[in-house]
Amino acid sequence: MTAADGGTADGPAPAEEPGRPGPVTRVRIREFSGGAVRDRRDDLATEEPLEIRIRAGRHRRTVAITMRTPGHDFELAAGFLHGEGVAAPGAVASVSYCTDEDVPPEARYNTVTVRLRGERLPDLPALDRTFVTSSACGVCGSASLDALRDRCPPLPVSDGPRVSPEVLYGLPETLRRAQGVFGRTGGLHAAGLFTPDGGLVALREDVGRHNAVDKLAGWALLGERLPLAGHVLMVSGRTSYEIMQKALAAGVTTVCAVSAPSSLAVGLAREFGMTLVGFLRGERFNVYAGAGRVGP
Repeated sequence: MTAADGGTADGPAPAEEPGRPGPVTRVRIREFSGGAVRDRRDDLATEEPLEIRIRAGRHRRTVAITMRTPGHDFELAAGFLHGEGVAAPGAVASVSYCTDEDVPPEARYNTVTVRLRGERLPDLPALDRTFVTSSACGVCGSASLDALRDRCPPLPVSDGPRVSPEVLYGLPETLRRAQGVFGRTGGLHAAGLFTPDGGLVALREDVGRHNAVDKLAGWALLGERLPLAGHVLMVSGRTSYEIMQKALAAGVTTVCAVSAPSSLAVGLAREFGMTLVGFLRGERFNVYAGAGRVGP
């Protein structure tokens, strides 16, 4: 897919482009520190709504409205649709900011249209209602385990790379050093895609962990890099069911996080043969599922 067709030419917004939100918002604050008080400027992670629409032939539909950090919006939309089973590899014809008549000019950069190949919209349960999501929890319960089982068979233990503890120890610091916007705001999550020897392949940031994972999945989908079976996914914060679902749909076998997994995340990992690492901090971590992929 070329940039003219939507591609991934939608990274952080140029400051000079009127009406397009950027990943950082500058505000004035009053800082109290010890006995000193001063007024200064501060950088905040931007949080704005993104409406995701799909179009096929003459048909169109709004699928989701999610709160996100602007930047890599096309990847976010494509990755979200792939994770929900709406857009398989090769199904996306183009991605663009929406110019439909019902979208006011000031909302153009907060509305993305994904055009699918073919003349009809997919007939999937996931499209029975519009998802309104927050930046925190993803589309809770939108993809039932039954639907996930239909789309994603369990992963054999032989699938995916074996990763040494020494490589895992280094992932959090590599992720942190690569977070450009976090360094300015202190308020963003990140998802990073690594090689089995610890090399960083791609990183995306967002106010929502699941959005960051969607952006990575969308990057892989639009670049025809799926499945991601030969990679390790590292996320900041905790690991939820939604993150594991999105990783499974992208073919990732090993997911690591600096904090705890939820019970549903562990259950999904064990049922589908994934490796799940939590509390990856310093030279320690816990393996909650798929320990056979971790070792020398």
